[in-house]
Amino acid sequence: MKPNYYAILTSEVRYNENLTPNAKLLYAEITALINMNGECFASNKYFADLYGKSKTTISKWVSELVKEGFVEVKLTYKEGTKQIDKRYIQIKKGASLKKQVNPLSENLKDNNTIVNNNTTYSNKKPSIEDIKQYCLQRNNGIDAEQFFDFYESKNWYVGKNKMKNWQAAIRTWEKRKTKTSKIDAQLDNYNNAKKHLGL
Repeated sequence: MKPNYYAILTSEVRYNENLTPNAKLLYAEITALINMNGECFASNKYFADLYGKSKTTISKWVSELVKEGFVEVKLTYKEGTKQIDKRYIQIKKGASLKKQVNPLSENLKDNNTIVNNNTTYSNKKPSIEDIKQYCLQRNNGIDAEQFFDFYESKNWYVGKNKMKNWQAAIRTWEKRKTKTSKIDAQLDNYNNAKKHLGL
């Protein structure tokens, strides 16, 4: 399951005082996963793995969104049984997401409720969860806590300048990691060859 490049966080969700911040984040994630029918098929396990939380915790976040009327959960059962086959999450309030499947369409270009992975938190310090989610999306293997601690110790400065875009910094780490991995691989090959030759 590959999420869209954009997620949507409507103002009525963002400023809802009855929702926890994590439930709001989950809402945005659901919008990134909806298909052409405006439905999200992701399981609680998918979200639990994504955020490093238990399925029970994810269930609580979903329940918050259901209680506030922002999403609706529908279940289908295996024929002739009470065993759940699939779960569908539909967005109920806010933007008409069925019409917003293509996030690059002109009518959304200036919509400030859209969350772009390149600019979501660029102007504020990210949390470890923000970093972890971005790294999971990019599947880059970067340790979110290590990244956070490194820049926290530098007061989020890059050289003499305040960091402007932490996602860009992560992508820079990815490039360095790739280069390091190639060098490590070459050294391993060299050392293995020496052992093989008895040198």
